[in-house]
Amino acid sequence: MIGDIHQRVTRSSVNSLAFFSHSAYVASFEPRDVSHALFDPNWVNAMHEELENFERNNVWDLVEPPPNCCPIGTKWVFKNKQGKDGMVVRNKARLVAQSFCQKKGIDYEETFAPVARFEAIRILLAFAASKGFKLQQMDVKSAFLNGFIEEEVYVRQPPGFESARFSDRVYKSRKALYGLKQAPRAWYARLKSFLLKSGFVMGSLDKTLFLLSRGGGTLIVQIYVDDIIFGGSSHALIKQGPEGTFVHQAKYTRDILKKIEMGDSKPMTTPMSTNTALDADEDGEAVDQKEFRGMISSLLYLTVTRPNIQFAVCLCARYQASPWTSHRQAVKRIFRYLKFTPELGLWYSLGSSLFLGGFSDADHAGCRIDRKSTSGTCHLLGTSLVSWSSRKQASVSLSTTEAEYIAAACCCSQLL
Repeated sequence: MIGDIHQRVTRSSVNSLAFFSHSAYVASFEPRDVSHALFDPNWVNAMHEELENFERNNVWDLVEPPPNCCPIGTKWVFKNKQGKDGMVVRNKARLVAQSFCQKKGIDYEETFAPVARFEAIRILLAFAASKGFKLQQMDVKSAFLNGFIEEEVYVRQPPGFESARFSDRVYKSRKALYGLKQAPRAWYARLKSFLLKSGFVMGSLDKTLFLLSRGGGTLIVQIYVDDIIFGGSSHALIKQGPEGTFVHQAKYTRDILKKIEMGDSKPMTTPMSTNTALDADEDGEAVDQKEFRGMISSLLYLTVTRPNIQFAVCLCARYQASPWTSHRQAVKRIFRYLKFTPELGLWYSLGSSLFLGGFSDADHAGCRIDRKSTSGTCHLLGTSLVSWSSRKQASVSLSTTEAEYIAAACCCSQLL
């Protein structure tokens, strides 16, 4: 509160009341393990909520362990859900199976489940923006608990919530648990069956895309792991307006800058200098490989909406096996560029044409180690950028023309 508390008129910050009233119902920390969580009533409530989801969905039955049974262990995973302002809005406790205990041919058979490609997601966004469709996203609570499994799977009782009367019993799973190899496949199979029975037609190229045409209208559904996009409330990365759709990862950008302690670094106007040429740098000083790989993985996820850093990130990613000081400096420059441009993203305009086109380019012998060239391609649906790549070619090109032909062939292959 700002002002004298004895006076009737006081001023408070915008979110102070909401923060203090909400903080009484959520914990601000993430427990180390279940024993740590059991001391906090908010995390105990979160674990009870998860177990109530299990009971409501009839996930398992407590049974006597069959002969020679080796049940799969279970583990609690704790995560704080944050809002756009960074405030903790929910304590999420998830009970997962320790899938490394599963044995192939005994506890599971098929683990395949279709995964939505980023190109398909961007094409969907571009198509919806062109036609003026309004996209909505639905987050399915405990999605995997809705998938039936065919195999016999036995799991141990949840740590901290063992039955006092039947401590020697195990749970026989009817449905999939997070962490089981079968979980993604089981969830996809049940949702796919429902959509097909409802009259949807599955895409011939992307199995996560479903289309329904009825009464002169069109409904598009795309399945993620535990999310569904259908065309309300928009996804945190997607902002829809009267003139088009903007996709960005501004919050994620700020989060990773804070994580690697570069939030106060000096911004840079470009991700990489034009005369930068990385090599093995065997005379330099080695850096922490785990830290370097962590920074690269964070940047690779950011290239989903930032094609302008694709080349620089892929160039630095080549040295993950043995990173040196010069490689880390190049990666840090990319982060300093992100500090300068956190709000950049992709724009899909309303009424854009659906003409598919592509561009390609290549350098010649750009890699200083093996003298291989690098191909760069991008593909547009009308004026909307939907796909791009930057990768080193598999063979050594003998001329600039050969390098360009290889890049053009990759571009045409992606277009087809």
